[in-house]
Amino acid sequence: MQRTSDANTESIVKIKTKDIILEQQIQEDIRAAMKAKDTVALAATRGAQSRIAVRGGECGNIIIFVGKRKVMADSNFIDYVKIFCASGHGGAGSTHLHRAKYVPKGGPDGGDGGRGGHIILRANPQLWTLIHLKYRKHVRAEDGGKGGAALAHGKNGGDIVLEVPLGTVVKDAESGEKRAELLEAGEECILCRGGRGGLGNNNFKSATNQTPRYAQPGGEGEEGWFILELKVLADVGLVGFPNAGKSTLLATLTAAKPKIASYAFTTLEPNLGIVNYYDDRSFVMADIPGIIEGAHEGKGLGIRFLRHIERNAVLLFMVSAEEEDIPAAYRTLLGELAEFNPELLDKDRVLAVTKCDLLDEEARKKLVRRLPKGIPHVLISSFSQLGLKELKDLLWKTLNR
Repeated sequence: MQRTSDANTESIVKIKTKDIILEQQIQEDIRAAMKAKDTVALAATRGAQSRIAVRGGECGNIIIFVGKRKVMADSNFIDYVKIFCASGHGGAGSTHLHRAKYVPKGGPDGGDGGRGGHIILRANPQLWTLIHLKYRKHVRAEDGGKGGAALAHGKNGGDIVLEVPLGTVVKDAESGEKRAELLEAGEECILCRGGRGGLGNNNFKSATNQTPRYAQPGGEGEEGWFILELKVLADVGLVGFPNAGKSTLLATLTAAKPKIASYAFTTLEPNLGIVNYYDDRSFVMADIPGIIEGAHEGKGLGIRFLRHIERNAVLLFMVSAEEEDIPAAYRTLLGELAEFNPELLDKDRVLAVTKCDLLDEEARKKLVRRLPKGIPHVLISSFSQLGLKELKDLLWKTLNR
């Protein structure tokens, strides 16, 4: 981290990170710095104090303090958290011997111990982000109770249920092994299983050992660090460079209201919308932040958000008609997807050339002759509604073939 000051005494904090939640009032300054190099510059106004929190090189949260007022980042979309989970230990069995008046040699009556509490993940369709787990780094379940006299069973430890959005993938933080993937509403998985309860001495009595004075200890629970990644569920994913018109198309075809502006990297988080088709049919469209050449090396906003299109059935590549070489731009986007996950290239693809309202009829005909071969294409304009009906028809046909 580096701090400098200029003649106007404005403080500038620089930090190297790939992904960052940005303050709305300083987005333009940060984007300009990111375009130049892999350094994010935060310009705070005179008299303001700034603080950067970076966690694991993955995400930086910007908090600006102006006087006594704290202004948080305007984004609540969190798709990556790392948490420590520990299930409860099992309770020990009892070694109690029955004692009562006029009952000589009552024998063993020690009860079993209770099991430890589980850590359970449950898919909740009402959630769309992991922000509720971001500041809950340690989750520990309750231990089981010890067994008691008169064959009393120990209390089972209380389970802890962590609700997560649909599409959450759970991985072991050390090995990277995928532990679970929750795709259906109400689906559950036991992330850490509680320790078993120990058996009381009543379980060990026999004809040759009528008074066992020992019992089984409770089993240990499981613990470890886990990574939770959210991959949004959608039918069509939008892929393109910044300012290609992805958010504008989403806002035109759906009721979603993504942020739209005339500068690059306006979209900083995935947005979902439902596209209405004929006869009450519909499909879900996902808009992710724009990617640029070299995104797999961390340039721009990187390619971390590409995980959100891994489950899409169709990828809609959007290239602006203002591009000098549309086939080259398309190949660049394909290359970045291949660097992230080569399996993305096996998905169905559609090419949409945006902002075609800027071209006359003759220019559109010339443009079509220069488009890449072997991929369905359509010329569209979200502003003039040009080609949007044809685009929906093509997407629906591709989804249902």
